[in-house]
Amino acid sequence: MGLLALGTALDWPDAKKQAHLVRSWGIKQLLEIWNKAKGKERDAMLWGDEVEYLVVKYSKDKPEVLLSLRQADILQALASDKSLSKEGCVPPLPDGSRPQSSQPPPVFHPEFGRFMLEATPGKPWGIEFKELLEVEPNMKLRRCIAKDHMLPNEYPITLTTFPRLGSPGVFTDPFYPVSGPRLRSQFVPDEIANPHIRFPTLAANIRSRRGRKVQVNVPVFKDEKTPWPWRDPTVNYDPHQWPEDDDVRNGAAPDNFIHMDAMAFGMGSCCLQITFQAKNLTEGRQLYDQLSPLGPIMLALTAATPVYKGFLADTDVRWNQISKAVDDRTAEELGEKPLVNDRWRIPKSRYASNSTYISEDPRLRPEYLDPDLVIDESIKQQLLDGGMDDRLATHFAHLFIRDPIVIFNEDLKELDLNKTDHFENIQSTNWQHMRFKPPPADNSIGWRVEFRPMEIQITDFENAAFSVFMVLVTRVILSFDLNFYIPIKKVDENMETAHARDAVLTRKFYFRRNLFPTTRASRSPGSGSGTSTPVPSRPPTPTGPVEAEYRLMSINEIINGTAYARDTTSEEQLREEEDTEGDDFPGLIPLVESYLDSVNVDVATRCQLATYLDLIRKRASGELWTAARWIRHFVARHPAYGQDSAVGEGVARDLVEAVVRVGQCEARGERFGGLSVCAAEGGGVPMLGRLLGGFR
Repeated sequence: MGLLALGTALDWPDAKKQAHLVRSWGIKQLLEIWNKAKGKERDAMLWGDEVEYLVVKYSKDKPEVLLSLRQADILQALASDKSLSKEGCVPPLPDGSRPQSSQPPPVFHPEFGRFMLEATPGKPWGIEFKELLEVEPNMKLRRCIAKDHMLPNEYPITLTTFPRLGSPGVFTDPFYPVSGPRLRSQFVPDEIANPHIRFPTLAANIRSRRGRKVQVNVPVFKDEKTPWPWRDPTVNYDPHQWPEDDDVRNGAAPDNFIHMDAMAFGMGSCCLQITFQAKNLTEGRQLYDQLSPLGPIMLALTAATPVYKGFLADTDVRWNQISKAVDDRTAEELGEKPLVNDRWRIPKSRYASNSTYISEDPRLRPEYLDPDLVIDESIKQQLLDGGMDDRLATHFAHLFIRDPIVIFNEDLKELDLNKTDHFENIQSTNWQHMRFKPPPADNSIGWRVEFRPMEIQITDFENAAFSVFMVLVTRVILSFDLNFYIPIKKVDENMETAHARDAVLTRKFYFRRNLFPTTRASRSPGSGSGTSTPVPSRPPTPTGPVEAEYRLMSINEIINGTAYARDTTSEEQLREEEDTEGDDFPGLIPLVESYLDSVNVDVATRCQLATYLDLIRKRASGELWTAARWIRHFVARHPAYGQDSAVGEGVARDLVEAVVRVGQCEARGERFGGLSVCAAEGGGVPMLGRLLGGFR
């Protein structure tokens, strides 16, 4: 959740006049933080996760399922529960167990949609391996606590998007008419957004700044009976209530695309985010850079978003849809008109993949950087004059090409260097797949890195598995001093590749061939896949052609290693992959296993961690499905689906019911297999075993 503040929010014409002042004060606040915190050392290696929920209204005897807009009431109920404010209070789970945890009760936060909640652990997780085993019970606890403070027919579910958000008819409770003055959407009402002044102002000022509504166009999936060319049947070309109603008449809704026109279609999506605190500035910059190439890989591996506005999409993930839903670029900045009033052409939305590397690592070659990076040279010079190094100054000078979208009049009275409000105004609305986070103004916590690309998963087991995996990957990066650098432009290409249907199985991604620049390799005991793990050493500055340092790999190979991928790949695919020139890639999971072999982990902890790694291993190999593939299968096999790409109300209702039932099963501590067994009799959840295997 970004910056929340109270005050009088300026509409865009007034906010535009103050944008330069906010940027200027933001840079002064950043330099104040820099000078306080650049020498911080030995901060604890902490981390935290953020889980986001949709709140739905569902009853067995009702033919529809709706989004509940009672976020404020639910948060008020949680805040008023005195038992949750007691340090160390851990309520029992529905199965009667009481989780053994060092954690205080979880914390719940508002999100953009009034149908959403965000939950975080009560305090950051530490570095101890046993704490990793507390993550899953804590996630279950959060969901149970949230449910306990809802109405009996309300449920917190972890689907990325509500399948019929913006569909004709009623999809929220309570119902509100569309085409309000803030969003001006013909599909969703203004009331769908959190009423805090930041959110409607953010949506309205993005629309006002760009001079038209956002255009979120997602390619529709072409099924057997999908008319082609396909024209979105929900688009109304006749309204004349707002000037922006002309957008669809001017080509905003092209054929063969699902058309959406409001911020809610992006920021109404749920995700799983992980934040790591580094021991110092140098380590934080290292983690930012080394995790960046992993973003597209984890986006594809967690794919969970195949349905938009009641239609099957030809993409599997949410990222580009959110990018378009908050894209405030003008026609000049997009390159549609010559530059007259604006300063630059800007290649990306403010919600996009990274454009910078920031470490001073000697392995970071100039060829890896974006040659077309747009920066504000005057801001970069201010940062250099303030003592910041060139690479980090370039990073922030790039972020600060953006205008602040929400400005509160009360914050413009005087500059307060004991706050970070103006800096965060720009920083928190640059939604890149990695975020580098300086300490707060009081310097009370350390330099942090936020890993943002992963999609939310249906169960707490899966969300815990991916969270723990990313934590272990950071430990491997730091312990083995791994080098994942590839040109940042290739990371951009990978992010686009990650959107393809079944990208985890059908697409290849640019990835670094050699994580260690050594020729010597040693077989790691218990590595799990028989691959060789190079012996780590600190490399010299690299030489040779950059293109020789990376190649296209499947996600199976990236996660599990070349040897494992070869053993689990069809002969036809193997023939297509004969261009690997014999350079075997070790795989992230074997590297994690090598790391665990090298440290003191008790048997019980190691076994539980192995369960998480096995889930990810099988998702990468295709033995288990992504959530996106499972949802597609659910829709395709539903008796009410007409093979025409339309996900009707009955299909959506049964999909949400299945997700609710899986959540109830998990909360009771029951095995998922029971739901799968019943599916053959028409009372279970179809193909759940292909999603979750036999792990729980």
